[in-house]
Amino acid sequence: MTRSRTNTLRTYGVVFMTLLMLSLPAVVTAQLKHRPKVGLVLGGGGAKGAAEVGVLKVIEEAGIPIDYIAGTSIGSIVGGLYAIGYRAEQLDSMFTSQEWLTLLSDRQKKHQYKIYQEQDSVGYVFGFPVIRKGKQNAEETFGMVKGDKVLQLLQSMTGDYDRRPFDSLPIPFRCVAVDINKWKEVVLAGGSLAKAMRASMAIPGVFKGLRSNGKLLVDGGVLNNLPVDVVRQMGADIVIAIDLTQHKHESRSFSLKDWLGIGGAADWIVSRPDITKYNENRKHVDVYINPPLDGYDVTSFNNNSIREMIHIGQRTGKKCLPQLQKLKERLK
Repeated sequence: MTRSRTNTLRTYGVVFMTLLMLSLPAVVTAQLKHRPKVGLVLGGGGAKGAAEVGVLKVIEEAGIPIDYIAGTSIGSIVGGLYAIGYRAEQLDSMFTSQEWLTLLSDRQKKHQYKIYQEQDSVGYVFGFPVIRKGKQNAEETFGMVKGDKVLQLLQSMTGDYDRRPFDSLPIPFRCVAVDINKWKEVVLAGGSLAKAMRASMAIPGVFKGLRSNGKLLVDGGVLNNLPVDVVRQMGADIVIAIDLTQHKHESRSFSLKDWLGIGGAADWIVSRPDITKYNENRKHVDVYINPPLDGYDVTSFNNNSIREMIHIGQRTGKKCLPQLQKLKERLK
């Protein structure tokens, strides 16, 4: 073989390798673009949301990428914070370090040893707000707790992310609330992230609703406690759902609205559309994780219970590891 021919072959070889290297980023990008998108759904359940933190630890250890998040009630808080970059260990610290009685009741600790104290038109009994003076609309007084302390905590944790469109967060996010006046589901995708999470957890009769764009918003669990349909609409191909519901019920088909033209709360009590949607949503989950939390309820915010529920969530997540590992292989 002549030297000139050898040099020509070398030149062709260099050109071929260069073209191959240049094409690799495009190939990798195409593979990432076509990778199935994973949606995470976090259900409502008050204090039982601590178990979701335990499950998230296992999902992180399994190396599962999360592309979309949808949450309701406590699931909206866990999901919203996770969407802006908080990881499971940080959420663990948040759950175990809070003085939940003070936080959830708006208790003023400086008045906790006084039988009655009035400040800024609010009457406190041993630090708990019980009387708010001045003219207020009936709908504004609906609910015992105003929820100021919860909102302040969430605003401090969301920081610069609080006013970004939810699609521009590190992980695109949605949370579910209910317009209590129209008894209609509202999917929140923008505005104040802290207020959206606070609205989604406003249990009717316990927390005051939060007004937004002319709507009075309350807990999304009233109509959609496991928003699988929401994360599917965001673009999720595969859904991992953490469900805190312990006692399942069959759907009901009877509706007062159909028979008598009566809607709202009365129809909800009889027909329970939330159960119908919940049962339908569960059918569309790929990895279903349901921590066994009998013995705990939405108010189990004492420190021991919180720690125990985090451990239960972690143990339940580990039982689902084979499914998660199979999912990871599928994503490759």
